[in-house]
Amino acid sequence: MKKLVLSVFTLAALFQSCSSDDDNNTVEEQVVPVEAPDTFVFTRDGNSTVSFSGQTTRIQMGEEFVAALKDPSRPLEELQAMFAHEEGGVDFENTALNASDKSIRSKTAASEDFFKSNTTAGNAIKAEFDAFIEAQYSEVFPNWLFDAEPGLAGRIQEAGGGAVRYVNGKGLEYNQAINKGLIGALMVDQALNNYLGTAVLDAGTNRADNDQDIVLEGKNYTSMEHKWDEAYGYAYGINADPALPNEDLGADSFLNKYIGRVEGDPDFEGIADAIFQAFKLGRAAIVAKNYEVRDEQAAFLREKISEVVAIRAVYYLQQGKINAVDRAGAFHDLSEGYGFIYSLQFTRQPEADAPYFTKTEVDAFLATLTKDNGFWDVTAETLDAMSETIAAKFDFTVAQAASTK
Repeated sequence: MKKLVLSVFTLAALFQSCSSDDDNNTVEEQVVPVEAPDTFVFTRDGNSTVSFSGQTTRIQMGEEFVAALKDPSRPLEELQAMFAHEEGGVDFENTALNASDKSIRSKTAASEDFFKSNTTAGNAIKAEFDAFIEAQYSEVFPNWLFDAEPGLAGRIQEAGGGAVRYVNGKGLEYNQAINKGLIGALMVDQALNNYLGTAVLDAGTNRADNDQDIVLEGKNYTSMEHKWDEAYGYAYGINADPALPNEDLGADSFLNKYIGRVEGDPDFEGIADAIFQAFKLGRAAIVAKNYEVRDEQAAFLREKISEVVAIRAVYYLQQGKINAVDRAGAFHDLSEGYGFIYSLQFTRQPEADAPYFTKTEVDAFLATLTKDNGFWDVTAETLDAMSETIAAKFDFTVAQAASTK
């Protein structure tokens, strides 16, 4: 991890030059060196240029939505409306969210790089979330007060009078599958495969406008600046101080929380700061018009944020194995693992237009976990093999990931 942190800071000192020879006259073109500020604060004429209100709104919607999935008194129509909110719909306790034209569903599996040219795939993923919601309502809610059994949905309590979990007939908590699945399908997909991609950052006249400091109409930021900030917002959109987000990691139930959880493992100590530094340096590079540094930081963020998802997938698979004697505890861990595995299809290899795992590979993992009686029967050998397959694509071991808190 120390090497990763150093790699970000060394880029801060980058200074490039190129030359051309015309009639023996050499002209030097120097690219502005880039240095990241101490905090994620960027201004123009004394006013902030940072804006990611849409991301804050969707994270807030997500918080209310995943909470509602654990309320058996909720009608199906209310849950569906929270997921696919329409402007003016009275779907949330936060009235500001009701007035918004944003929704969770509209940005689920909707990135420029992965789904613009394959809307069929994006719509299929949206439909999978729709099916999870309906199943929570039709399978789990009616059995809220009954004990779960293999093949039968219901309640199951953790050992020693611990938390009660509400699962389907295979032991899966749909609310956890949705919560952790949205980390990939919304937060990671939009950040890595949309806003940090050159197709979005350099769309239209974005680069020329950024070169000339041409801001969007009525705004104080260029389009390119704003796109980078929107990626940032999916990681830090509801932190108390988004300019210094590592002070309160865990501010939401999505990506922010699990950056913090991975940071809490000594094996990965420094990853949270490395991600934050890359976001700052990339944004500073946009201000400096140094697009090489910008793209290097985008690639770094793809790698490290993808790694967060993979580490948590392996962690929960291993916890499910460890908690085998406590079925409710194991089912809860495996349900979270199911959601993180689902999210693997939205990760992004740093130098490729592809995830670390395809949807076909992810679906195969999930089919293995839910085969026959699902979590009731899954073996330690199966969980170990799956963990090893995931870890092998990244620069960490199963043992390292398993020790994360």
